[in-house]
Amino acid sequence: MSETALNRGQALVAVALAQFMVTLDMTVVNVALPDMGVGLGFEPAQLPWVVNIYALFFGGFLLLGGRAADLFGQRRVLLWGTWSFAVASLAGGLAQEPWHMIAARAVQGVGAAVMAPSALAVLTLTQREGEERTRALGVYAAVAAVGGGAGVLVGGLLTEYAGWRWVMLVNLPMALAVVLLALRSVPAGTFGNRRGKLDVLGAILATGGVGLLILGMVRTEELSWASPTTVVTLAAAVVLLVAFVLWEKYGPMTDPLIRLGLLARRNVAGANLYMALLAAGQLAVFYFLSLYLQRILKLGPAEAGAAFLPLCLTAMVAIQVTTRVLRRQRAGIKTLLVPAGLIAAAGFAWSGMADPSGSYLGDVLLPSLLAGLGVGIAFVPLTAAATVGLPPQEAGTASALLNASRQVGGALGLAVLVTAATTRTDSRLAAGVSPDEAAVDGYSLGFLLAGGFLVLAALVALFVLPRRPRPAAAPAAAAPRSGAGAPAAAGDADAGTPAPAAAGDTDAGAPAPDVAAGGITPAG
Repeated sequence: MSETALNRGQALVAVALAQFMVTLDMTVVNVALPDMGVGLGFEPAQLPWVVNIYALFFGGFLLLGGRAADLFGQRRVLLWGTWSFAVASLAGGLAQEPWHMIAARAVQGVGAAVMAPSALAVLTLTQREGEERTRALGVYAAVAAVGGGAGVLVGGLLTEYAGWRWVMLVNLPMALAVVLLALRSVPAGTFGNRRGKLDVLGAILATGGVGLLILGMVRTEELSWASPTTVVTLAAAVVLLVAFVLWEKYGPMTDPLIRLGLLARRNVAGANLYMALLAAGQLAVFYFLSLYLQRILKLGPAEAGAAFLPLCLTAMVAIQVTTRVLRRQRAGIKTLLVPAGLIAAAGFAWSGMADPSGSYLGDVLLPSLLAGLGVGIAFVPLTAAATVGLPPQEAGTASALLNASRQVGGALGLAVLVTAATTRTDSRLAAGVSPDEAAVDGYSLGFLLAGGFLVLAALVALFVLPRRPRPAAAPAAAAPRSGAGAPAAAGDADAGTPAPAAAGDTDAGAPAPDVAAGGITPAG
């Protein structure tokens, strides 16, 4: 039995640092790519894979990482992921050949896929539901929201003043802190079924399907959507994902990778769809904004990174205010997510008004402040909506789903919007306009389409999210899976959950029944 005493404050710091590392490494290498390419001798076609391979392995292994956390213990799996991430970061910082760096980034992606869901599961299970958990989700959401922007800033500063290798080595002290804090403050326990068995075939199908889906989309930067390679890759992804759903629904195992009834809950489905659309718009805006700052406004790496600071700071302020609103129950989850999507959409669309002779103040700063406000308002209620009311043994799986939605949505949005922007730029060049004007026309289309994604997200919040998520009963290990004959109460949209409360329930921000207030129990 673990003798570690639960320290909720230190556990929250460990979770926040883990999430910051995962999010930071999505973008921290971007500004360093030119110097890294020269230093390691990358061919131009190889260099994008420093970014793509991380997204591929991160998204592909997320569901497996989340289920492993539920089965083997959230702290244990968090430590596994952190150690893997740290070793890979060291290997990347010492890389001497291109394949060394690509291999290190792949292992980083696997480590991140294990860290991210287990970290959010630790937060959910160590922070008491209600005001305490809402405050903790505010901290988590802050680092998740600003990590990508901070990555651009940190990457620019490190590349310019310390060298490109430090974009990898910077993870080492943070990883060490996560390990020490987790060992000191989180009991080595799990709410899951420790006698359960990992659904190996389900894990293979899910990992392969999500991985191929991301691979097909990220390669559209070099291959067209209609190319045989892209079509075959995406078709194989669809086949594997359909096979995964059928296996999870009809397979003989008693402990599936994902209980399909989880996806039938409107708060889970709505939150994941909203996250995918938010990530699709946000990641594309970061991409186009980086290009506009460096190619059009002629800013250096450190200056371009610093230009993201106002967006990040605005998001952090919005997150703190939103956390207080939720804690005091002045507004619910649904009430916040609808305007959040519309505000972010307005900021993204405003960026689409940029022109080649524009300025940082009018074309970057002011739209960024509006976009940061919308994104900041969304993150805390979105994270809460994806996990509230769920049984403790599904915390890791729900966390993995939310992170997987972010990865797949981001990859899909970036691929679609880059294709649209490139097509617009090529058509404008063919019409005889200047290269800068053609490029900005392409960026503007990307910004406007990103705003469209956020309008769709607002509609999801309005029409899909329930007014109040219902509590879920913990499924027995050998019980029939939802969708495979499991009985549900009449009229219950959330299969396997108790019948709904009386009509007129408050918005989703009202606290759900305290399913996991006790925190993590010691392992026996």
